[in-house]
Amino acid sequence: MKGLKGMAASTSKDVEAAIHYQFRDESLLNLALTHGSAGKGQDNQRLEYLGDALLNFCVARLIYQEQPDWPEGAMSKLRGMLVCTDALHDWARSLGLSLTTGAKAPKQPGALRKPLADAVEALLAAMYLDAEGSGKSGIEVIMALVAHRHLGAIRSAYLGMWEHRDSKTTLQEKVAALGFPAPRYEQISRSGPDHQPTFKVRVSVGELQAVANAGNLKQAEILAARELVEQLDHITNGQPS
Repeated sequence: MKGLKGMAASTSKDVEAAIHYQFRDESLLNLALTHGSAGKGQDNQRLEYLGDALLNFCVARLIYQEQPDWPEGAMSKLRGMLVCTDALHDWARSLGLSLTTGAKAPKQPGALRKPLADAVEALLAAMYLDAEGSGKSGIEVIMALVAHRHLGAIRSAYLGMWEHRDSKTTLQEKVAALGFPAPRYEQISRSGPDHQPTFKVRVSVGELQAVANAGNLKQAEILAARELVEQLDHITNGQPS
């Protein structure tokens, strides 16, 4: 067996320290970090199934508590941002998770993103079952970990924020539906002091392009994508850009 790594190979003690929880039944933790390629007829997919439901419940509960004036649609969009594969993969990396794998583990670049995202959900399920087996409240145990990860983001969230953060995805979907080439992002310049830089980015789709400036590269790409989405909306609606 070998490890499909997140940031670094993780021991049981490493993981327990990262999640601030000590397992009574360490086999649950080991199973949560076992990829399907490991064989022996056991992997973390059943735990991932349970953990997915638990995570969605915990995040929904936090949003419901912390954003009492939000409508259902907005709460669902925020929850979707917090439990998507990319968000879970980032969480797995912050915990230093690695998976036990076998010879048939995927080798292609980026193949670990979904397995590591699944491992976070499986880990939550393992914590829940272990706590319940110890006479504790499993929900409250995993709620503490979910809140540690997401409470700040939920409290600082604002209505419509997903439209800004999701503009790159929106652009990708729009150009694919229209049969246009994939968006191409290019950093034009970086200016200002190191502690307060300004990035200028251009995004192009065929002959269409948009330029934006921001304090970091990712935000500049998001703003440029948003501008190009608006251009495409004008075109598809028959309005001059």
